[in-house]
Formats: sequence, C-alpha cells, structure tokens
Amino acid sequence: MSFGGALQVGVGLSGSISRFLAGIGLPDTAAGLLGQLFAFLAVFVGAYLAGRNVLIPLVNRMMVSRDLEPHARRPIRRLIAVLVGFAAITAAFGAAGYPDFLRSLATIAAAATLAIGFAMQDVLQNFVAGIFIYTDKPFKIGDWIKWDGNSGIVEDISFRVTRVKTFDNELLTVPNSQLTDGVIKNPVAKGTLRLQVPFGIGYDDDIETATDIILEEARTHEDILEDPAPSVRLTELGDSSVTLTSRIWIDDPSRSDFVRTRGEYVQTVKRRFDDEDINIPYPNRTLGGELTVSGPGEVEPAGE
Repeated sequence: MSFGGALQVGVGLSGSISRFLAGIGLPDTAAGLLGQLFAFLAVFVGAYLAGRNVLIPLVNRMMVSRDLEPHARRPIRRLIAVLVGFAAITAAFGAAGYPDFLRSLATIAAAATLAIGFAMQDVLQNFVAGIFIYTDKPFKIGDWIKWDGNSGIVEDISFRVTRVKTFDNELLTVPNSQLTDGVIKNPVAKGTLRLQVPFGIGYDDDIETATDIILEEARTHEDILEDPAPSVRLTELGDSSVTLTSRIWIDDPSRSDFVRTRGEYVQTVKRRFDDEDINIPYPNRTLGGELTVSGPGEVEPAGE
C-alpha cells in the first residue's frame, strides 16, 4: 500500500470514529476532534507496539546471526527504537487526517538535517567512524590496543567515542575518527603474541654460551610456548656490546601477562649470566687528546 493510500485509510478511520460518536449524540465538532484523537492514539499505539514486538526482535536476531558484538547491538537497538517511534507518529498523524502537517514536518526535518550536518561535521565523522569500527571489528571490548603513542584496555565502544582505560587506571575518551584514520595495533587479536627481548653481552664473552642460556631459560618458563619454539639471533654489534635478541611466544596475552612474563624471563637470564661470568656491559666512551693550559698566573694567598 502506498503512503497516499495509507493516509486515505487513516482519514477513513478518523471519519468512521467521528460518525460513530456523532451517532451517539455528541456534537459534530466534538465528534470530529475526538475521532481524530482516538484515531491518532489507536494508530500510534498499534504501530509502536508492532515495531517493538516484531521489528526490533527481528533486527536483534539478524545481529546475533551475524555475530555482532553485544556492545554494537545496543546502540543499533536504540536507533531502531527511535525510528519505530518516528514512524508511529507519522502514521498516527496520517490517521488523524493531517497530511499537510506531515509535509511541513518533512520540510522542517530536511532543513534541520542540512543545518545540523554543517554544524556537527566532527560528530558525524565520528559517527561514521563508529559504524566502520562495528563492521570491520579491529578490536572489541576487553582488547589491549595501541595507537598514536597511547595504549590501554577497551572498556566501551559507542557510535561516537571509544573509552579506553590506561594501565595507570586513567580513562581516555577517544573520538572514533582517531581510531579509524590512523594505525591501531591490537597485540591480543590473534590469541598469541611474540615478544622480542634484547640481551647485550661483552665482546669478550662467548656468544654460544650466552645463546644456550637464553634458550634454556625460555624453555623452562611455564608461560613461554614451546611451539613456536624460542629462538635467538645476533642482531647488532654495538659500540660496547653484542646484542642477542630472543624471540619468544606467549599464549592468550594481556598487558599484565606481557609485563610479568618478560620481567621474570629477563631476571632468570641475568642470574644465569652472573653465574657464568657473562657481562652485560654499559655504554662507555674513551676520550683522547691533550689538555694545554696557557698563561698561568701566580696564585696569591688569600688575605686574612
């Protein structure tokens, strides 16, 4: 049925109620007003309940079937509820016999939309970015993310902003556009995480012995995976040290696991290095040359 047909049916409903009320003795003016009121209420309630009980559950089932995250389903349900309410009001005015009001409302809404669009460009940009976050799923609530020198755990995602709790227990409210325009690192997205831990040894120390110690301590740590196996590579010949970089993998990583595992691993390797007299050198510089002092004057004793 077309929108014009729906209005005709609505006007017919209002007229039928008005004729019924006039038939029981009400004045024509009062019967007409009450007929419009009853038609408005009946259509509004019927359309709103139909939308709430049919459309919203249907949309919710579709979102669940597409594995949409719970935090993404909530704002979509709110948006659908608003649209259902607007559609119910529109149908109710049509049932009450006010098509001119609907055309005026549409004109006002179009003008308001244009004005709001210019005034709220940043808000709309963040809204579109929020939709991209929901569809692309670069992260979810509970993930540890890094961006633009910041990092933290995602606590909430809305259409406009994402809230991230830092590891100093600070709450960051980040506009969604900042998370879609730049590069986001999600270290926990794949379930496993590779850590690279550099160890510096002296040029006089034995590289093979140091490599064996690093691998042995990695294999004995309970939180470091055996597959993929730990590995060690010589990555740099520095000014005062030879750098051996250990590559280890941890399962189901989080920030706390990362810090704890890395700290325990480095501590055990340092202890083994001390036992084997393997030095971890610190940077040092040797200065050469001459120091010449010209024109020394006679130093006089200080007066009493």
